[in-house]
Amino acid sequence: MRKQPALLVLLLGLVGCDSPASDRGRAAPTGSRTSLVDIVAAPATGSVASIVQKEMKRADDEGRDLVIYVGAEWCEPCKHFHDAAASGALDSEFPTLRLLEFDRDRDEQRLHAADCITSLIPLFARPTSDGHCDARKRIMGGIKGKGTIRFISDRLKSMLELR
Repeated sequence: MRKQPALLVLLLGLVGCDSPASDRGRAAPTGSRTSLVDIVAAPATGSVASIVQKEMKRADDEGRDLVIYVGAEWCEPCKHFHDAAASGALDSEFPTLRLLEFDRDRDEQRLHAADCITSLIPLFARPTSDGHCDARKRIMGGIKGKGTIRFISDRLKSMLELR
């Protein structure tokens, strides 16, 4: 019977996931990393469009495919995908991928201005030339559990093929 209080605490913790918190952002791994997938943590301030435009230029100069990625610390599919990308598990599928990572909770207002807010996360979107999220080249949402990475990867591959 002692397991019930622990389960209740766990469930209450999950219910609180919808409340915004400015300090929930996850920084991209730093230092030497073996992953070919490049995760760039977006700065906490500044216009999303100008940040995206700067990263578009840098990605283009380096021959990388830039994708705007919006996740959240509390989002299970987001965490699984982020961790797989950071660990190098997605390198063979996405050797030139650069993810410009924003936090849904921290960046919500400024993401609205760049058309990068959706009802589901994670959000992966190709940027337009003006630094906004392309409405035709985006995927959103994931699944929980074992198939998360495959579910997102297959859809991301299809989106990247759209030119």
